[in-house]
Amino acid sequence: MADWPDATTFAQVWANAVATRPDAGFLTFEAPDGKVTDWTYGEFDHIVASMATELVAHGVVPGASVHLALTNSPTFIAVWIATVRLGGWIVPSDPMGRTAEFDDHIERTNPVAGFFGRDRADVYRSAASDMALFPIDEADAAFDWLPDERFIDWPTPAVSDTAAVMFTSGTTGRPKGVVISQANYAFAGKTMSEAAGLNKDDRHIVVLPLFHANAQYYSFASAIWAAASVALMHTFSASGFLPQAARHGATCASLFAAPLRMILARGGPVDGVQLRHCWFAQNISEDQYATVVDWFGCRPRQLYGMTETIPAVLTDTTDEPRPDSMGFVTNGCEVAVHDAAGVEAVAGDVGEIVVRGTAGTTLFTEYLGEPVTTTASFRGEWFRTGDRAFRDGNGRFFFDGRRSDVLKVAGENVSTVEVEAVLTAHPGVLEASVVGAPDAVRDEVPVGFVVPSDLQSPPTVEELLAWCESRLGKAKQPREITLLDELPRTSVGKIRKFLLKEEVSRA
Repeated sequence: MADWPDATTFAQVWANAVATRPDAGFLTFEAPDGKVTDWTYGEFDHIVASMATELVAHGVVPGASVHLALTNSPTFIAVWIATVRLGGWIVPSDPMGRTAEFDDHIERTNPVAGFFGRDRADVYRSAASDMALFPIDEADAAFDWLPDERFIDWPTPAVSDTAAVMFTSGTTGRPKGVVISQANYAFAGKTMSEAAGLNKDDRHIVVLPLFHANAQYYSFASAIWAAASVALMHTFSASGFLPQAARHGATCASLFAAPLRMILARGGPVDGVQLRHCWFAQNISEDQYATVVDWFGCRPRQLYGMTETIPAVLTDTTDEPRPDSMGFVTNGCEVAVHDAAGVEAVAGDVGEIVVRGTAGTTLFTEYLGEPVTTTASFRGEWFRTGDRAFRDGNGRFFFDGRRSDVLKVAGENVSTVEVEAVLTAHPGVLEASVVGAPDAVRDEVPVGFVVPSDLQSPPTVEELLAWCESRLGKAKQPREITLLDELPRTSVGKIRKFLLKEEVSRA
């Protein structure tokens, strides 16, 4: 395993990996048509240097931001590393997002350049402000459009410099921008590399979207820290995952419970799989786990983390991992379970998962432009995750529910408040409430209950679904909408969401 005692920034981590293993494999990319392209650390560093020249020509200087709305692609990686090495920061958005979502992210971060898929140009250009626009062929691996000149006068970013702002749904209607520092990425790489026991001969297969913290923290940052390699797939394929893992000699992976269930439903055992390690988030059943172990050839280990916590602060061990447990506190992290008064709960008692660390180093720096929200997310030194769990007598953690207003849709946080805001913006809607419905594959999905403005002439369900489809990403779109004369309320006017959830369960 590589050990960089001086690598306190992500820019340093990359530079050290290139300097020590320039001829070792770094990235393998499998395009939609099946074409495979490989780069060593040295070869990809040349692309990063050319990308930096292009970025500088369009105003990327230390402290500047670059917006990314790209699917998994070599361009995403090159822009990410080049921007961070230049002392700038990236703003990754769901590439399948809608104009309103892009507009919000762009307005709040003021990027000087924006990269987006060429086939989604109309949606993106409608949101774009006064910045350089780069329509990208996301399957491109040649980079013929980059200048020949390679940037060499690299600045030295500070540990506290911002390296990314990642937007994540919360309990407010507007997603929060989580500010990630150079030191955060370095800490994520070191911690997750050590937790997985990575070495230079390992290869991560990455199928989760790069705009998520999971792929960035758990896979790429850890692989670069260990100077290991990554096999990047353009998208996730349930039937294709194991063949791809075998084809590219992958030894490590990171998934959610939902993709695991999809693999079980659509895949099958494959010869030649060399996986020795796999992270996954959220519980799966004992039977499902047994089949996964058989097909993968290793015992996947559950973890728990958030964009704000940087690494997964809970990880199961290699010794008897369990499919129903998030494991133990990860080395280098501090996690506890607190009761409502902020006192540490005794073993067996359910409380809130809280995490202690240093802002901008082992925890996120802040919520972008929201000092009040940042302060409110802490109780003393402890960051409040809002998720509930309990510990057994051995220190093993078990999940016991999530924030009331956030759903987990195939591993992605979806704010019910945000979906409700979109529904109520429809001119024919008086009010709306959104709850989660159980889903065998995605864990849960949003469903809506709507009270029309005019009960005699209500909007159709189809009209409302189309309204949401044009304004929300796929995970956020309600799967069903029910029209009601009124929402159930308490005596003081609060919506009784538990009754709506009971209605969903009966349905």
